[in-house]
Amino acid sequence: MNHALPARSRLVAASLEAAGIEGAIIVLPDAASTAALAAAALDIEVGAIANSLVFWSDDEPLLVMTSGAHRVDTTTLADRLGRGSIRRATPDQVLAATGQPIGGVAPTGHPAPLTTIVDEALAEFAEIWAAGGTPHTVFPLTFDELVRLTGGTVTRVA
Repeated sequence: MNHALPARSRLVAASLEAAGIEGAIIVLPDAASTAALAAAALDIEVGAIANSLVFWSDDEPLLVMTSGAHRVDTTTLADRLGRGSIRRATPDQVLAATGQPIGGVAPTGHPAPLTTIVDEALAEFAEIWAAGGTPHTVFPLTFDELVRLTGGTVTRVA
């Protein structure tokens, strides 16, 4: 494990290692707190960014891993999942649920597992990139690895 990584990213790296995912976390020189910034920094399509969005639904956090090219249709997704409603979590709720700041939320490394939805559109890419626990850290993985890592339910989110 890379001890030069920020503490939050070391937790993510440990989760990746435990899951047998080989993609190493890299530190970007500038913050990549949006999908567009991350895609530009990595010189890849914005759709290959696995954007980690935390919502609040039925009194619990809901992590949605969506393609950076999509917006989550919360009304349709709530209907699809049989939930009352889905709304954006506040920054405090995001930090409490994930231990990570908005703009750097990873799909793993949280204090407790989160119910996770994985955007089926991410399957279009051989390699996708996700945040590594801070706005300056990212790592590569495959769609199948993302689903396995998160235990997520694959569905359309847009």
